Amino acid sequence: MEKIKLMAHLVAGYPTNELSLQAARALVQGGADILEVQLPFSDPSADGPAIQSACTTVLSRGYKTRDGLAFIEKIHAEFPKLSIYLMSYGSLVYTPGVENFCKQAAESGVTGMIIPDLPFDHDEGLTQACRKNGMENIPVAAPSMSCERLKKMALAGFPYIYAALRTGITGSDTKIDDGTIDFIKQVAQGGSKVYGGFGISSGAQSKLLAPYVEAVVAGSVFVRTISENAGDGEALFAKVKAKALEITGQA
Repeated sequence: MEKIKLMAHLVAGYPTNELSLQAARALVQGGADILEVQLPFSDPSADGPAIQSACTTVLSRGYKTRDGLAFIEKIHAEFPKLSIYLMSYGSLVYTPGVENFCKQAAESGVTGMIIPDLPFDHDEGLTQACRKNGMENIPVAAPSMSCERLKKMALAGFPYIYAALRTGITGSDTKIDDGTIDFIKQVAQGGSKVYGGFGISSGAQSKLLAPYVEAVVAGSVFVRTISENAGDGEALFAKVKAKALEITGQA
């Protein structure tokens, strides 16, 4: 079977600076094509318990945005051809100035931004600032959007759109059914390539989803695996890599 393209999510600095770097290496060796690195945030709107807990752990060490960008810089130095997307929330981007933040992110090796609480048509200049710095803004489409608004996003000319495959928060299992596929087709109607995720935790799910998306997105499953093995770096590496191999259809 052909390898499934994977966007793998991890929280910068979790559970420690060194172990988060080990997790990133494991994901790359397991076949991740894109790393979606989340800057820890105190009041997330879309993250489930696993990611919220990881963010809280990292923030309790006094972790700052600059630490997250330094982490991305290290990954980029080690894997210069790897696509790295930065995932965060609007206030972290807006506070230092959108233009300034995008410049720093690009200099760290970021190629795309995923900011779920900045609407695609009221994004505080994010799309423009991304393009000015050689990155892409990747808006998030949700099944709760009206057909009219979804069509407006789909026809807005974004090269990529992230399709959250169900409403609510991350982490719970998502059923891939005809409704899921129809939603993805609506997101793709303007020609954008679609990343599909939210609750993807098994190879069986990714095989069902893969024919309809540019890449399968998985996050909470990796954060949970990291949490379960935080006391043993070797086990963490092996199990994160194994899960990535499963989701990419290589296991």
